[in-house]
Amino acid sequence: MEGMNIRRRTEGERPPMELLLLADPSEPLVLEYLERGMCYLAESEDGVTVGVYVLLPTRPETVELVNVAVAEPLHGRGIGKRLVQHAVRTAAEAGFRTIEVGTGSTGVAQLALYQKCGFRMTGIDRDFFVRHYAEPIYENGMRLRDMVRLSQDL
Repeated sequence: MEGMNIRRRTEGERPPMELLLLADPSEPLVLEYLERGMCYLAESEDGVTVGVYVLLPTRPETVELVNVAVAEPLHGRGIGKRLVQHAVRTAAEAGFRTIEVGTGSTGVAQLALYQKCGFRMTGIDRDFFVRHYAEPIYENGMRLRDMVRLSQDL
């Protein structure tokens, strides 16, 4: 999407919950990420928020990329890739040495995107989505159970 601008959400600015909940259906978890992390918004030329991600410091020199989401009508236009690339650059510029991401094992498109952006698989958190979510989540016709963990050295 040409003319798209990515910027950090300002303090007091309403977060785009409808987008954030696309990436993580647990509103309490999303609110916790927002409290502890740095939220970035992708906006179209006319100022409409079309994508979002959150960088969440987890350990010294390590940050996790969470809640990457793009408005559903705009999937397949490269916005997600630009968000992930922006997150990697932003993390490196902030002095982090490692960026991590976790995604559902049934999210084939997300797994491909992260690997295209330089992430490598580091492990599987078996039954993560069974343990942490009260309601079953289905994606691509499969029940989501496991989280695939990926990381990239910066």
